[in-house]
Amino acid sequence: MQFISREVAPRSVWALEQAGVHPLLARLYAARGIHEAHQLDTSLAQLLAPSGLKGIAQAAALLADAIAANKKLCIVADYDCDGATACAVAIKGLRMLGAQQVSYIVPDRVVDGYGLTPPIAQRVKTSGADILITVDNGIASVEGVATAKALGLQVLVTDHHLPAAVLPDADAIVNPNQPGCTFESKALAGVGVMFYVLLALRALQRTRGVWDVQSQPKLDSLLPLVALGTVADVVKLDANNRRLVAQGLARIRKGAMPAGMSALFVTAGRESAQCTAQDFGFALGPRINAAGRLADMTLGIECLCTDDLARATELATALDRINRERRVIEGEMRDQALAMAQDMLDPDEAPPPALCVFDPEFHEGVVGIVAAKLKDLHHRPTFVFAPSQANGKSHELKGSGRSIPGFHLRDALDLVVKRHPGVLLRFGGHAMAAGCTIEEEQLGLFEEALQQVAQEWLDDATLQRRLQTDGPLPPEFRRPDMADTLAQEVWGQGFAAPTFSENIEVLGQRLVAEKHLSLKLRHHGQPVDGIWFGRVEPLPSLAHLAYRIETDAWQGTKRVRFVVEGMAE
Repeated sequence: MQFISREVAPRSVWALEQAGVHPLLARLYAARGIHEAHQLDTSLAQLLAPSGLKGIAQAAALLADAIAANKKLCIVADYDCDGATACAVAIKGLRMLGAQQVSYIVPDRVVDGYGLTPPIAQRVKTSGADILITVDNGIASVEGVATAKALGLQVLVTDHHLPAAVLPDADAIVNPNQPGCTFESKALAGVGVMFYVLLALRALQRTRGVWDVQSQPKLDSLLPLVALGTVADVVKLDANNRRLVAQGLARIRKGAMPAGMSALFVTAGRESAQCTAQDFGFALGPRINAAGRLADMTLGIECLCTDDLARATELATALDRINRERRVIEGEMRDQALAMAQDMLDPDEAPPPALCVFDPEFHEGVVGIVAAKLKDLHHRPTFVFAPSQANGKSHELKGSGRSIPGFHLRDALDLVVKRHPGVLLRFGGHAMAAGCTIEEEQLGLFEEALQQVAQEWLDDATLQRRLQTDGPLPPEFRRPDMADTLAQEVWGQGFAAPTFSENIEVLGQRLVAEKHLSLKLRHHGQPVDGIWFGRVEPLPSLAHLAYRIETDAWQGTKRVRFVVEGMAE
């Protein structure tokens, strides 16, 4: 692994310090493109205006007219955490804004597949709905939207995924990534898009005299859900997304959150009063996602929507149980996939430019997680396939891929399709994560085609595992209060949590639970505990380590602990 120190502009550090920003935070922010203190303003007033989103005026008018006419609204959700939170935000927000009849349908990952399909459109019509609203999906649902329109439904598509060459013929589309949209933040999650639609709807209702500034519903109560979905979907935390997340965190820390979120914190063993963005990504998000992977995402949506704490606790407990089951299945699949990948690789040669793994015993609900683990281990774009469990489709494989910086996975799939028409039945996704469905007999051709694209696009520098760091940690900042301060900030995708790097003495080391390395280190002459999760190989007595700092309580005393992320080769 190669460490790359982030560049820091001295003038930016100086400007931030002059504005009262802590010296260490000033350095960290400057390394992440923050040059002036006003860029750290996370107030709601600094959010980008909804009017910048193409199609949002039409969406607001459609919904305002529907609510005024007491029409029936049906939300078609997605089965991940972003989709679940977007659905909950839509249900709660539309009801707050006067909708009397709001229902939802969430496709079953196994039976229905992804997005608004023609059968789902038919189910919406059969439910008696007048308006169909997609959240976190729909931009690629050309046939599904056409079916809905033919059935007499009005259709609003809210999504954030990359569109294909042809857009669906919906009554309105709100997606920052659709052609012609000039909205500055292209990284809005699906839940963020829906939140913005609600803001525009409320503004239009004000002009129509439904509300005034004093009487209008307070949509900021939805921000904890927006923050959860944004972090869990691993979208880039640009300035606008950081504001949304910061606002959600602030409310959660004060105890202002839906009952289901409160129950999820309890079942996850996390303290909501000290909530961080990491809690969304590693505690709450996986529990919501587990329902969509192994069971029914209705559980997750109901948990996020209910106002009954007893019911919320019951649902959160069920989600926790499903998540434990997911971890067992994932662990077994991961071990099997790693063994298969090792069999594929020549120990004397570099891995191929892309990896493709399939086993008939794999579960399609966790292929993405396993692909991420393999990608992290081998630093290669990776696809993992499992047999499709959809009725009558036993010959099909569902694949989920994860990529490395410099390799746009969805564009790679698009090129594979252009070169080999018909090899993919369906595909979609982002730069770093994508999914596809193929016929089992096409697996060999797909693997060959993907590796060909990777061979053309990836060079030696890109294939070299690199880790950006913030350089050495000044010893005066190796304090519990400093670690707590860093933890309270908004870090995540595209705005990485601080990772320091330097030569550190290794005084002692031992295995914990047979899979983690517990360390006794010396940093600038002072002893400090360390942990390297997932590492079993011993370290030299002097190692160039990359690490994060966190607090660790021992016998009631808080201490700083180094969480090692890597070692320079």
